[in-house]
Amino acid sequence: MKRILPYLMIAFGASLWGVIAIFVKGLGQLGFTAMQIVAIRVIFAAFFLVLIGLLRYRKRMKLHSPLDIRLFAGTGILSIVFFNYCYFTAINQINISMAVILLYTAPAFVTVLSFLFLKEKIDIKKVAAVAGTIAGCVLIAGLSAGDSHITFMGILTGLGSGLGYALYTIFGKFALRKYHPFTITLYTFLVAAASLIPVTRLWTKAEQLLTPEVLLLSIGLGFVPTVLAYFVYTWGLEQTEGSKAAVIATVEPVVAMLLGVTLYGDQLGAIQITGAVLILSSVVIVNLPSKRKNIPCASESQKIGH
Repeated sequence: MKRILPYLMIAFGASLWGVIAIFVKGLGQLGFTAMQIVAIRVIFAAFFLVLIGLLRYRKRMKLHSPLDIRLFAGTGILSIVFFNYCYFTAINQINISMAVILLYTAPAFVTVLSFLFLKEKIDIKKVAAVAGTIAGCVLIAGLSAGDSHITFMGILTGLGSGLGYALYTIFGKFALRKYHPFTITLYTFLVAAASLIPVTRLWTKAEQLLTPEVLLLSIGLGFVPTVLAYFVYTWGLEQTEGSKAAVIATVEPVVAMLLGVTLYGDQLGAIQITGAVLILSSVVIVNLPSKRKNIPCASESQKIGH
């Protein structure tokens, strides 16, 4: 049981990411825009992270230098804010199943960006993964003309979420050279919250935010698929190989698909399913263990992509 528990925790954490649409759809139906929902998520997540830091990680809450806040502009604004905005927009533009599948184009973006900026080598396995991802996207995008549930903006923002997700890995690798994952998580969400509060002007909706329904959804969004998912996934990841964890985490789109079909009436055609299988297979391929030793930083940076 002890051997299986870390795998179960990784699957549980990924499953919690998969239910995020419940909170996003709920807040969207109550009149909040995609950017406002992003702000709600990062503000409540930052609040919970500060509490956790004060209780358990006080030493990890300090920056080595005030100038290091620049590191978290990349993880907080260019990645978390951009990724969440695109993902939440996609969820409301196309069905949940396709939104989460397009999010999983991230490994292909990581492969290309790592080659360009981190000088990592591209092997046959990575080329196959990128090709599979592109083929899957083509199959999904090819349906946009005849399916009212798939729009050009939905596909574009869905791919944007994959890019934003990938950017966290790139910026995260640089930050991990100086800081613990919790420190990166904390300041990533603090910077994201600080940047979004003046932009979204959430204070103009203070009265609505304090209503029981909105408050419950906001707390749930900041805690369940964010902070709780991160800690559960991290606990499992610390006792599991990063490549295995990444493969187990593909339970997320499966959960999201089931959620979309059962709660929101999503319908998946044969071509959509084929495209989804290609993209998910690419995720598995790119994370298959190789003869070379895995790089720890890659695993660490995947911890809070969501």
